[in-house]
Amino acid sequence: MTRTIDRPLRICWFGTWRREYSRNRILIAGARQAGLEVLECHAPLWGDVEDRVRLARGGWRNPFFGFRLIQAWTRLIAGIRKTGPWDLLVLGYPGIFDVPLAHHIARRHRHPYVLDAFMSPWLIAVERGLTQRAPLTGKLLHAMEQMALRKPNRILQDTSEYAAWTRREFGVPPERVRLVPTGADTTLFLPRSPRPSADNTFRIVYVGTFIPNHGVETMIRTAALLRDRSDIRFRFVGDGPDRPNAERFARQNGLLNVRFDPPVPSDRVPDCLAEADLALGAFGTTPQSLMTIQNKIYEALAMGLPVVTGDSPAIRSVFEHGRHLWLCPRANPDSLADAIRHLHRHPLLRQKLAEEGLTRFREVGTIEAIGSTLRRHVEELLAQ
Repeated sequence: MTRTIDRPLRICWFGTWRREYSRNRILIAGARQAGLEVLECHAPLWGDVEDRVRLARGGWRNPFFGFRLIQAWTRLIAGIRKTGPWDLLVLGYPGIFDVPLAHHIARRHRHPYVLDAFMSPWLIAVERGLTQRAPLTGKLLHAMEQMALRKPNRILQDTSEYAAWTRREFGVPPERVRLVPTGADTTLFLPRSPRPSADNTFRIVYVGTFIPNHGVETMIRTAALLRDRSDIRFRFVGDGPDRPNAERFARQNGLLNVRFDPPVPSDRVPDCLAEADLALGAFGTTPQSLMTIQNKIYEALAMGLPVVTGDSPAIRSVFEHGRHLWLCPRANPDSLADAIRHLHRHPLLRQKLAEEGLTRFREVGTIEAIGSTLRRHVEELLAQ
């Protein structure tokens, strides 16, 4: 039966999602831009990166994690009682641990609920080698995620490739999945006037996490192939498990064309990109890398920068090679080096990529575009 609601649709963004994570910030901002009233019912559960890695290795079996989860749920139960009436629960990312509680609350109120299954915690653990060191934890995490994905009325994901993988791995029916792109926070990432380098060098920047998913090894080996080009320089900003190997490779090969900087807060990432002539995306060959369009790609496009990134069906489902950005084979330093040389020689091509890429981004990746997509999915669900 179709329900008629004579007031703004009211969404309760519910759970232990990570407040600082860009996916959550963008979706909440987009929902509000689209005229949805968003009530936040949040309780902290997750700590820093090391804390999450510890839990993925099996630390969540520790009674202390159980205590943390119960404490968070207690806060959520108290919080949901104070929010007033709502039409829909949305579980922000990551939310698989919140599904049992949300399922109970939604059924009690006779309202639907949605899980943003942006990335698979189990697949992340597999790709980082955590399940190899703790096989039982991997099996339990897989079972927990499978159970969590089968309960909500809708599942949100960012690409059709990821949705297809979720269907194969966890048996989620495709009719319960809806796509919402990653996009970029357009309150931070906006076009800026180009800043020419003081020494007239061609500046290439990577901002992100040093993990296999992003293929930093490919990027640093590309820098080695271009070591004799004093007019081309690389800057790597960020941290992660692969950074020590990248720094060691640079030292052992005397790469004077490479600079490593520590991670910066999200509001300073635009400053890093503004000092670049070309932005690097992702070049990993892990399933996750191939199935997603990383936010660093959207962010660079949002600033009007030309982008070179690894090829994949997910990328091509939204962007066109040679028009919106430049694609090259993944895990292939020679191809990436050729792409950089080509883009360096052709400034008009870089300008075209920057302009067309920005135009395409504004069609699919802004807060407004994402909010419009999300509202459409919400209205469809509530109309059933």
